[in-house]
Amino acid sequence: MPPANPAVDTAEVTALLERGRTLTTPVLKAAVDRLASPMDTVAAYHFGWIDALGNPADGDGGKAVRPALALLSAEAAGMPAETGVPGAVAVELVHNFSLLHDDLMDGDEQRRHRDTVWKVHGPAQAILVGDALFALANEVLLELGTVDAGRATRRLTTASRKLIDGQAQDISYEHRERVTVEECLAMEGNKTGALLACACSIGAVLGGADERTADILESYGHHLGLAFQAVDDLLGIWGDPESTGKQTWSDLRQRKKSLPVVAALAAGGPASEKLGELLAADAKAPDFDAFSEEEFAMRAALIEEAGGREWTAQEARRQHAVAIEALGSVDMPERVREQLTALADFVVVRRR
Repeated sequence: MPPANPAVDTAEVTALLERGRTLTTPVLKAAVDRLASPMDTVAAYHFGWIDALGNPADGDGGKAVRPALALLSAEAAGMPAETGVPGAVAVELVHNFSLLHDDLMDGDEQRRHRDTVWKVHGPAQAILVGDALFALANEVLLELGTVDAGRATRRLTTASRKLIDGQAQDISYEHRERVTVEECLAMEGNKTGALLACACSIGAVLGGADERTADILESYGHHLGLAFQAVDDLLGIWGDPESTGKQTWSDLRQRKKSLPVVAALAAGGPASEKLGELLAADAKAPDFDAFSEEEFAMRAALIEEAGGREWTAQEARRQHAVAIEALGSVDMPERVREQLTALADFVVVRRR
């Protein structure tokens, strides 16, 4: 088990993320430019390249963890980072397809400190642009015309199907009084782990890596994805809105059965039982519009008292350890191994 707060080489991680953005963004913009109007401008707004009026903007385009991983994946297979660029772009397109649809389904009005696409351009555009980004992801890979591009596309489409499975599970769990920890982990393994796993193998596959190497890199990414989502679940309840760009108690407002909630309900004891009673009553409420901040704060306090917050933090560290262990089974340049480890450390200690 790694320490509670792994030491993160901030400069190293910042450089890796920036390299991912620098190499990926021009290709990503070229792909988006293929879209018919107004989808091209709607997508550009979502990525933070323009504001709601169409003026150039330097918005927050996200952490860029997946592109960084795709480039390192290529290097893990002994190829230049640039080999992984089409894979990085394809993964980013699928990721953003899911964000556009998730924001609409969840009713989220803010992402990355600005109004979401459905809020600015309407639900129809959010759906259409999301669909278009998904189609573009496959185009970007298949137009390479190589056998390895076909292998990469198979991995991406499988990951995309799992991602959608996870989103469907997530929505269905909102309407259930109880969800087991195992069910929650399976859902998060699909919703977050599958695409991160794909990012960690897709560059290697494009570089001609064998299936064993790709599978091991995917295992690293899968467990990294579970650690990533565990931290996301903590931020979804206790994150600072100034850092996360979302409302306070955002996951509680959406009735999400995230890991802290599920672990707290499974823990037993007075706080767990009280939380279960409140959530059972909440399930019968049509909406939370009349709820005060104090009521959400009370639920968050009960989750913490029942042990859900600490259990989730420990699970993030456990998944982090399993991810790092997987890297030991792949023969790769030691520098690349260190960089993959640094990104894993970043995922566990991030604040947004």
